[in-house]
Amino acid sequence: MNLTDLFTAQLEREADRCRRALERVPEGRNDWKPHEKSMGFGYLATLVATMPGWVAMAITQDELDLDPPGGSSFKPLEWSTTAELVAALDDAVAKARAALAGTTDEHLQTPWRLLVAGNVVLEDPRWMVIAETFTHLAHHRGQLTVYLRLNEVPVPSIYGPSADEQTFG
Repeated sequence: MNLTDLFTAQLEREADRCRRALERVPEGRNDWKPHEKSMGFGYLATLVATMPGWVAMAITQDELDLDPPGGSSFKPLEWSTTAELVAALDDAVAKARAALAGTTDEHLQTPWRLLVAGNVVLEDPRWMVIAETFTHLAHHRGQLTVYLRLNEVPVPSIYGPSADEQTFG
């Protein structure tokens, strides 16, 4: 099996897991936080919905500067309905799927860089960045399920049964 097939299969599994969690995010709670140091519910849900798009970025761009000269033009997704949130996930997954279909294992061996204010803070092969993206996504999806629980929303089965759903994810 090649890397693109491996990552495409993982993308499909992760997309389904994310969808099950995002479909339960309550509307009107975007500013809710479990603690003053925590990120808001809406921002966290947006992160989970859009993070699969990072796969496409790691393939199609050579680097990302989190604090580029002149400032960033990045604006996080603003959503008001759960349907918009799930649509953002579908868009991010479609972009990742297309990027994976259009690349090669050889390209995935080439370096990708993360910069802050022009300074390289990370440089790894693209395949490693993609693998870490999936790990990072699982971490934030786990946070999202805690937010669901704290808001009295039934937690979906992700990898196995939850206290609310006895099926295997």
